[in-house]
Amino acid sequence: MTTTAPGRPRPAGLSVLRFRGLSLLLHRRSAAVAAVLVLLLAGVMLLSACAGQSYVPPGEVWRVLRGHGGPYDLVVGELRVPRIVLGALVGAALGLSGALVQTVTRNPLASPDVIGVGHGAAAATVLALATGTVASPGALPAVAVTGGLVAAALVYVLAWRHGMQPSRFVLTGVGIGVALSAVVQLYLTESELAAAEQLKLWLAGSLNGRGWEQAGPLGLVLLLALPALVWANRAMRPLGLDADTAAALGVRVHRAQLGLTVLGVVLAATATGAAGPIGFVALTGPQLARRLTRTPQLPLIASALTGAVVVVAADLVARTLIPPLEIPVGALTSLVGGPYLLWLLGRSGRR
Repeated sequence: MTTTAPGRPRPAGLSVLRFRGLSLLLHRRSAAVAAVLVLLLAGVMLLSACAGQSYVPPGEVWRVLRGHGGPYDLVVGELRVPRIVLGALVGAALGLSGALVQTVTRNPLASPDVIGVGHGAAAATVLALATGTVASPGALPAVAVTGGLVAAALVYVLAWRHGMQPSRFVLTGVGIGVALSAVVQLYLTESELAAAEQLKLWLAGSLNGRGWEQAGPLGLVLLLALPALVWANRAMRPLGLDADTAAALGVRVHRAQLGLTVLGVVLAATATGAAGPIGFVALTGPQLARRLTRTPQLPLIASALTGAVVVVAADLVARTLIPPLEIPVGALTSLVGGPYLLWLLGRSGRR
């Protein structure tokens, strides 16, 4: 422990920032990790803008970003940059969502995928296509968001027994996810080839062909969620303790759990609607961030930055690994995330 004033101890590793009468505790390692992640994200985004079937020098990328025009306007300004920005926003939303859900469930193996958000989005998309209620493909993201929210609400209601028990919440989410997955598989089996192929591409999670049209709504949701995220960062601290201790500290545990869950589900559902279900980012991002920062609670800023780096880097590899073919980014993150999940399961089992 270190002390900044007589009788006012604070944990080592924290600094106090004061500005116009306001005081803020800053975890120095978390701040350093966040700064490094920002630089890493900027580097990966620049590399992604340069790399592809046609290489673009960094100077030309910067020229296009400044609006000076040139021969690479189409490739960089209209194809690569919107896709890269969307990937960063999707990764940030999934990283934040994973940190919120894992805090509520007190389970590092939990994620929005586990509680049925992705399956709900997929099932809603399937029903919309099967019944013909969606006239244009542009309406599918809104349908997916609605499906994810409804699925998460159903899981929450079914898991409620005089309070929200994390283990019941996760198991109910797994059960609902399996049932909704069966609906999707049934549609793929019975539908025509063209419709099935369209849905399979969406289910794989891909940034191909997506850009500002999808990035705009997601960016707006993240911007509007900032005040809620500030509250969530404070609410997560006592929830890291057991429920009785948090209640003894004056925290309304169930209300805080509900608020964090709703915020996490909205972020995950919006990200899924923008790019399809991109698996394991919400699971791995917060855990990687926690290992980097070494903080007792899941760090929101580092989780968002880690998720953004993972998605942008995975999309870069996915579209340059086997040119001219493009692997869906969701398939690549699942390929990498599967072994990580097995390692995490083994580690939890040993504990």
